[in-house]
Amino acid sequence: MIRSTFQILDRVGELREHSIWKQGIRDWDDFIERDRIKGISAGKKPYLDRQLRKAKRALYNMDSSYFYDKLGMKDTWRLYDFFREEAVFLDIEAEGVNPHSDITVIGLFDGISTKTMVKGVNMEYSSLRKELSRYKVIVTFNGSSFDLPFIRKRYDILPDIPHIDLRHLCSRLGLSGGLKNIEKGFGISRNKIIEHMYGGDALMLWKMFKATGDRHYLNLLVEYNEEDVLSLKKIMNYCYDKLSGEMKNEIAAE
Repeated sequence: MIRSTFQILDRVGELREHSIWKQGIRDWDDFIERDRIKGISAGKKPYLDRQLRKAKRALYNMDSSYFYDKLGMKDTWRLYDFFREEAVFLDIEAEGVNPHSDITVIGLFDGISTKTMVKGVNMEYSSLRKELSRYKVIVTFNGSSFDLPFIRKRYDILPDIPHIDLRHLCSRLGLSGGLKNIEKGFGISRNKIIEHMYGGDALMLWKMFKATGDRHYLNLLVEYNEEDVLSLKKIMNYCYDKLSGEMKNEIAAE
C-alpha cells in the first residue's frame, strides 16, 4: 500500500490524499504521469514528482530509513508488506515501568526464528546494535511507550527505521485490551504454565531467578517473552490485511 500513499509528500495530509485518489490517481506512477492535479499548483507539481521519484528509489534500494519520519504512527503499517521479510518483532521485559529501570530480556523474532538476549548473559551493546542493524522495520505492541524508550535510554542504538506499534492499530480495528486479551480473540494459546501470566509475573520470575539462581525461572521468563514476539507477527498480518483492504476500498470508491 505504500505506493498508493501520498502523505509522504510535503504538506499532503489525509484530506489531500483522498482528493488525489478521487482524481483517479491510484499510485505514484499515476501522479508523476499527470500534467496537472487539482489542488496542487503547477509550480509545486515538479517538486512533488521529485519527492516521489526519491521514494521509488528508496524502495528499489530497500532503504526504509527514507520513510522514517515521512508517516505518522497511524500510517506506518502501509510499509509493512514491502518490508515484511526484513521486519523484526520486538518485545522487552524490564525491572520496572520507568525507562531508567534495567532491561532484563530483549526478544526478537525475524519471522522465522527467535533470538533472546538476557541481562548478564548475552545482552551486550555491540550484539544488540548488530542485530538491530539487520532490519528495515520494527514491530511492537505498545513499543512507542515502553519497549523503544527503554532501549533508547539504556543503549541509545535504535536505528532510524519505521516503527509499527500494534497497540494503536488494534485499537483502530476495535481490538481492545492488552496483548494477552487480544491473543485470546485470535485463538492464540500458550503453554499452560505461562498462559495466565502478565507483565508483573515476568518481573517476579526474574526476581526469583536472581534470588535462587534456578534456571527454571529464567527459562519460563524466556518462553513468556518468546510467546509475545511470536504473537506479534500473527497480529501484524491480521491488522495489515484488514487495513489494506479498507484502504483499497477507499481508493476504489473515490
